[in-house]
Amino acid sequence: MNWPDLWDAMFGGLADYGDILALVSNSVVAGAVLGLVGGLIGVFVLQRDMAFAVHGISELSFAGAAAALLIGVDVVTGSIVGSLIAAAIIGVLGAKARDRNSIIGVLMPFGLGLGILFLSLYSGRSANRFSLLTGQIVSVPNAQLGWLIAISAVVLLALLYIWRPLRFDSLDPQSAAARGVPTTLVSLAFMLLLGLIVAVSVHIIGALLVMALLVTPAAAAMRVASGPLAVPLLAAGFGFVSAVGGILLAVMGTLPVSPYITTISFAIYVVCRVIGARRGRVERARRSPGTQTPQMSRG
Repeated sequence: MNWPDLWDAMFGGLADYGDILALVSNSVVAGAVLGLVGGLIGVFVLQRDMAFAVHGISELSFAGAAAALLIGVDVVTGSIVGSLIAAAIIGVLGAKARDRNSIIGVLMPFGLGLGILFLSLYSGRSANRFSLLTGQIVSVPNAQLGWLIAISAVVLLALLYIWRPLRFDSLDPQSAAARGVPTTLVSLAFMLLLGLIVAVSVHIIGALLVMALLVTPAAAAMRVASGPLAVPLLAAGFGFVSAVGGILLAVMGTLPVSPYITTISFAIYVVCRVIGARRGRVERARRSPGTQTPQMSRG
C-alpha cells in the first residue's frame, strides 16, 4: 500500500464527515456508554487480578456471537449467552487464582475454535464475520442501541449496589470473609456483570481487542491516581475518550474502529505511566535521607 492509498483509507471520507457522522450517531452513543461502564468495572478487574479473565470471556462471547450469526439470530444475544456461560464457569470453578487461570487457559482456545468453526460454516457476507473480531461502527440500529444501553445500565446499577462489599473483597478478601461479606456470591455477581459488559463491548471493538476498553483505561488511571473515587472516575473518563475518540476518527476513512480505540487507549496509558514514573521519582527524592530542605541546610 502506498501513501495515497493509506491516506484515503484513513481520511477518505473527510469531505463527507458530517453526513457520515450522522449515520453512526448510534455507535457514538453506544461507544460512550461502554467506555464509561467499561472503565468503572475495569478498576475491579485489575484489583482482582482478572485481566486474563476478560480475554477468556471475550473468546466465549465471540463463539456465541458466531453461533448466532450462523443460525440467523441477534448477534448481541449470542454474545451475551456465550459471555455469561464463560463468566459463570470462571466464577464458580475459579475461586483461587491458580484454578482460575487454568480454567481460562482451557476456555480461551475452546471458544476461539468454536467461533472459527461457526464462521467457516457461515455463508453470508465476509464483513459480518470480520466485524466479530475487529468491531463495527455502522450497524447499531435503534433497537440494538436500546439493548446495549439497557444492559450497560443494569451493569452500572448492579455495580454501584455491590460497590462497597466488592471493593472490600477485591482489596482484602480474607478480611472481607472474616467480616461476614458473602465473598463467593459477590465474586459470582461480579463475574456475571463482567460477562455482560464484555458481550456488548465485543459488538463495538471486537472479541480480540476488548481489553482496550475494560483493562487499559483502569490501568492508566491507577498510574496517576490512588483515591477510591478518583481512580474509577478517571478510568471511566479514559474509557469514554478512547471509545468516542476512536469512533470519531474511524468514520473519516474505511479502517476498522478497533485500531483507533486501542491506539488512543494505549497512548493514554503511556502518558499516564510517564507521569506516574516522574511522580514516583520526585516522591522518592523527597523521602531520601540525604535530601535536606533549604531551611535545614542553612541551619
